[in-house]
Amino acid sequence: MTYYVNDKCIMCKHTDCVEVCPVDCFFEGENFLAINPDECIDCGVCEPECPVDAIRADTDTSVPKEEIDKWVELNTMYSKQWPNITKKKDAMPEHKEYDPETYKEDKTSLLSEKPGSGDE
Repeated sequence: MTYYVNDKCIMCKHTDCVEVCPVDCFFEGENFLAINPDECIDCGVCEPECPVDAIRADTDTSVPKEEIDKWVELNTMYSKQWPNITKKKDAMPEHKEYDPETYKEDKTSLLSEKPGSGDE
């Protein structure tokens, strides 16, 4: 089992989750966070910290397997390319506009491949 970040994080990028992670398995992109599934110890402490419910377990039966596989693959790929983040930062300025409670469209097309700044 592992945890992964899904499209609800895109354009929001709250970082409450990174501070509670005991193994520092979060990596920062320009507008998204990724979890390295090889480093994740499946403790689950990050999941309730996300204010937009963007962190899920890969065993969540309410999500189609194809969707889980897609996001685990993206998290794996980007966690190998982006810098590690362990400290909380402000959410993106436009996070309210893209909050999943009101923004109901799939945000996958908005995902930037560019790295974030990590813990600078």
